[in-house]
Amino acid sequence: MTSPFLTIGTRGSPLALAQTHQVRGLIAKAHGLPEEEIAITVIRTTGDMIQDRALSESGGKGLFTKELDIALLDGSIDLAVHSSKDLPTVLPDGLCVTGYLPREDVRDVLITSHGKSFADLPHGATLGTASLRRGAMAKRLRPDLNLTLLRGNVETRLRKAESGEVGATLLALAGMKRLGLAARATAILDIDDFLPAVGQGAIGITTRTEDHKTRVALGAILHDDTYLALTTERAFLRVLDGSCRTPIAGHAHVVNGTIQFRGMVLREDGSEYFEVSDSGAPDDAELIGTRAGQHLLDTMPANVLP
Repeated sequence: MTSPFLTIGTRGSPLALAQTHQVRGLIAKAHGLPEEEIAITVIRTTGDMIQDRALSESGGKGLFTKELDIALLDGSIDLAVHSSKDLPTVLPDGLCVTGYLPREDVRDVLITSHGKSFADLPHGATLGTASLRRGAMAKRLRPDLNLTLLRGNVETRLRKAESGEVGATLLALAGMKRLGLAARATAILDIDDFLPAVGQGAIGITTRTEDHKTRVALGAILHDDTYLALTTERAFLRVLDGSCRTPIAGHAHVVNGTIQFRGMVLREDGSEYFEVSDSGAPDDAELIGTRAGQHLLDTMPANVLP
């Protein structure tokens, strides 16, 4: 039996698998290969095993990447596919983010059986989410909402909101599109009101830093503008030491050759938020994010970040 052209590591959720099959299809097409020559290895992560509590109580973002990182480092896989908002800002020595596919829609969506918007939710309605950012953003718009922990895959959270088990939930439009579920969104939230998570909507690919063969093979499918945007956003998050313990949002995009960035840190109850905007040349992507994060560090009250 011949060895596969490449072996991709992924989590086993329906969304993770959909993203991985997208990556495999693009690699195969770029190199004129049948998809079967690119192997997929499903790896269960610590984050997948924890369903009864918020990740902020268990160690944060690395819970979704640790086992994939180990598989990369020991050579079991050649690349790992991630939802970029799950990637820690600092990777283990020997690993790197090689790049990203073209970014999907970054917006969040509201799922509810109570009307068609946030305004339609009954007073004191229950909003189920595991995201501190989404909870804080929602409380910023509707302080009366009652937050409750809601973990699970996209289908599970959809079902619980649509059945009324929770009054509403919030999901990423990108994930719903990749699963063919976008039509079930109650409302798409305006980015001006509901700033997304850093990395939201982008499929990220990590490799071993010294694995030049794999990195060259991936070059044909990666997207430069998404790389610039994510470099900016992740630099912002890195300055703030963002994990899952503080509601932090950030979004960068390239417009007419200029990176435009907006970032925000919120109090967990949504009662107060601190915002920053910056822009600059593509070569300064990391500088723009770093500068924006430092501005918030210098101007926010000291007790906002843990």
